[in-house]
Amino acid sequence: MTIERRPFGRTGHASSAVIFGAAALRDCDQATADRTLELLLAHGVNHIDTAPRYGESELRIGVWMERHRDRFFLASKTDRRDRDGAREQLQRSLERLRTDRLDLWQLHALTHPDEWERALGPGGAIEAMVEARERGFVRFLGVTGHGWQIAALHRRALERFPFDSILLPWNWLCAQHPTYAADFARVRALARERGVAVQTIKALARGPWAAGAVRDRGTWYQPLERPEDIRLAVRWVLAEPDLFLNSTGDLGLLPLLLEAAETAGPRPDDGEMAGLAERAGLTSIFGLA
Repeated sequence: MTIERRPFGRTGHASSAVIFGAAALRDCDQATADRTLELLLAHGVNHIDTAPRYGESELRIGVWMERHRDRFFLASKTDRRDRDGAREQLQRSLERLRTDRLDLWQLHALTHPDEWERALGPGGAIEAMVEARERGFVRFLGVTGHGWQIAALHRRALERFPFDSILLPWNWLCAQHPTYAADFARVRALARERGVAVQTIKALARGPWAAGAVRDRGTWYQPLERPEDIRLAVRWVLAEPDLFLNSTGDLGLLPLLLEAAETAGPRPDDGEMAGLAERAGLTSIFGLA
């Protein structure tokens, strides 16, 4: 059994429902990364998402691409907001990833209004993205972000430019936030109408790290860890056939997430998820809003 594959928007690619979030490789050695590759292949994961911000991730993946480039839909990002900076960053990413093209190149964490206007305006990073697509260095373009305002910002971005994908937080707790849930529903409906792939992050987020807690996981938030809790969280997201789940930034939790995805099953009801919230103490990772 392997993880289900789904149409990645209008790209024509059938991506695994779980996309490997390569931030998990930020500070590991190559041997550890190579064991992760074997795990991904065993579970049928065929889509990798990385970024220059993710430490040594691009370098670790580059070794894989020399042997397995045709087995993966490869995505990276740029956090530069100007045309020249984004262009230079793309060339560095291609060198580190040991490939001549990306399948998806994304504006990374485009959340601040000033950065948003700069990236999508004249001389902005979007010009480098369009140029890279025209020259064959990238095939598709996307935008990513975090925070309670990001669903609304992504909808605004799709009205301004025909991105092929978006990436944003989505889990049961997000769905309990009236404003965010409504914004998510609107951008998801627009994405469905236009064939835009919707990638979700933070499925396993439990809450901010508690003061004094031992930060023994490779995530900036405290994650769910019990297998039964992970199964519920993964099932809740993947029961929606038009959504993708980007995996956690902790390699130790990755096997549990992948196993949960293989046997996802029906969506847990609100009673089950409320029980998880009480048992695990789910809280917002973005603060009050």
